[in-house]
Amino acid sequence: MGSRSKCCFRAFLVLVVASLASASPLLSPYYYDKVCPEALPTIKRIIEAAVYEEPRMGASLLRLHFHDCFVNGCDASVLLDSSPTIDSEKNAVANLNSARGFEVIDQIKLAVDEVCGHPVVSCADILTVAARDSVVALGGPTWTVQLGRRDSTTASRTQANRDIPSPFMDLPALINNFKNQGLNEKDLVALSGGHTLGFAKCFVFKDRIYNDTKTIDPKFAKARRSTCPRTGGDTNLAPLDPTPANFDIAYFTNLINKRGLLHSDQQLFVGGSTDALVTKYSLNAKAFSADFLKSMVKMGNIKPLTGKQGEIRLNCRKVNDYY
Repeated sequence: MGSRSKCCFRAFLVLVVASLASASPLLSPYYYDKVCPEALPTIKRIIEAAVYEEPRMGASLLRLHFHDCFVNGCDASVLLDSSPTIDSEKNAVANLNSARGFEVIDQIKLAVDEVCGHPVVSCADILTVAARDSVVALGGPTWTVQLGRRDSTTASRTQANRDIPSPFMDLPALINNFKNQGLNEKDLVALSGGHTLGFAKCFVFKDRIYNDTKTIDPKFAKARRSTCPRTGGDTNLAPLDPTPANFDIAYFTNLINKRGLLHSDQQLFVGGSTDALVTKYSLNAKAFSADFLKSMVKMGNIKPLTGKQGEIRLNCRKVNDYY
């Protein structure tokens, strides 16, 4: 096939993909049941393998979905690489040398496109399902994911820097940040409970373990200082709670004992309006799981692109080439 023929075929394929994916303007858990019933089992299989190989990956994929949704909705903008027209969100403060799991998403995209016979599954839906399946793979609750999102054709590093919550925020700032996304205080505490999984780098919690003397257990601070010195060691990892590969309530128990790793974590239990929820979840795993899954669904529905909005990317890292 000549270069001109290949170009024309690619343009035709993109148009076919667009028409196939715009059939339903609303999100539905049954979106892929007819167009590609093997899509969700394929995503689950790859996530289970990735998490089995590296349990930390589950937390990374959950975080990737979170960071995507907080920047102009759940549209896979976080996956776009830099280009002459894209100021990649991967270069935002919260993501640079921190966000990970992109290769797993690439692997999923290739697999679902193959099993579906054409690119009908959006990168935004892959991120959403991957977050759910990662939580389940690490012992957490499952939930019904709404599907049918389409992918953005833009990204904004500036907006990512503004909208992704910082680990240095105090409680009022956190409440306001979540409120701007249509999420309330219960969502804030429940979604923060996602920190029952994974690790954080030393530079993110260094100030807390050396300077947050009023809200931190001295023994905990001393233990964390052993691998996070005042100078250097910025990329050294520490678990966000004692069981970083298990979805449980240890995160909330930590907060009550002044052992929250991040400043923003401990702010949920410093005598403020979220104390009661932290206490409740520390005593009731079922209540936490129930509220967590409700908040995950709510977050996953932040400003989705549907119908003819956006596109279904052929490659999650770049917008489609229509020429």
